[in-house]
Amino acid sequence: MNRPHRAAAIRMQQAERDAMPSPDPPSFTKAEWEAKLAAEEVDRPSLNKLVMDYLVIEGYKEAAEAFSQESGVSPGVELSTITVRMVIRQAIQEGRIGDAMRDVADLDRDILLNNPTLLFHLHQQILIELIRVGKTGAALEFAVNHLAPTASSAPESSHLAELEATLTLLAFDHPADADECPVASLLLPSQRQKIASELNAAILANQSQETMPRLPGLLRKVLWAEKQLEEKVHFPHMSVMDAELKEPSGASGSSSS
Repeated sequence: MNRPHRAAAIRMQQAERDAMPSPDPPSFTKAEWEAKLAAEEVDRPSLNKLVMDYLVIEGYKEAAEAFSQESGVSPGVELSTITVRMVIRQAIQEGRIGDAMRDVADLDRDILLNNPTLLFHLHQQILIELIRVGKTGAALEFAVNHLAPTASSAPESSHLAELEATLTLLAFDHPADADECPVASLLLPSQRQKIASELNAAILANQSQETMPRLPGLLRKVLWAEKQLEEKVHFPHMSVMDAELKEPSGASGSSSS
């Protein structure tokens, strides 16, 4: 066969292979997938340290104490320091920003003095809380005295935009209504949680501790790995909300062991 004919034959064979339906990837039910996961060896001590790391950094003192007794893993810090952070976090989550700032100052004034961005965000949250309860006059006065000077002195930062977004809440009769106000998310509990986490990280850094737990990063890697694997196999995916495996759609049994 001459070269042109041979090339044409190769192209025809390739086209025939491309036209053939690809085999369905193997599929696993929830029970089958759980059995596979259970068969994998897990470094239990390392896993326990990850859990303790999360409990300590996030400030769950009672859970850390219970887990330490159950697993034998040391918290690595004085649990009394967790109590202080929990009180401060709770104050932020309840909207008592002034109380939280006083507690931080009692702990170490340098935490706020050395973190101007954190201090600005705490003042911004005070402004949000004033707007939340309808104290428009007090909110404007607070913004002028505590936020505007910082925002105007650092135009290259995001402070000015953050201040403008917060003041936008005043332009709406119902600022908490997301359909009406474009910055209504500032009034959600998640905003308080964000500030609480930022302050918690600053306290941990001041105490020469890790500021971010490793467990959420590991979870993100698990979700990424699931995304890569789903191109090759149907399997139950882990729900981030409740850490439960969800049965894959159409899974009727394993076609691969």
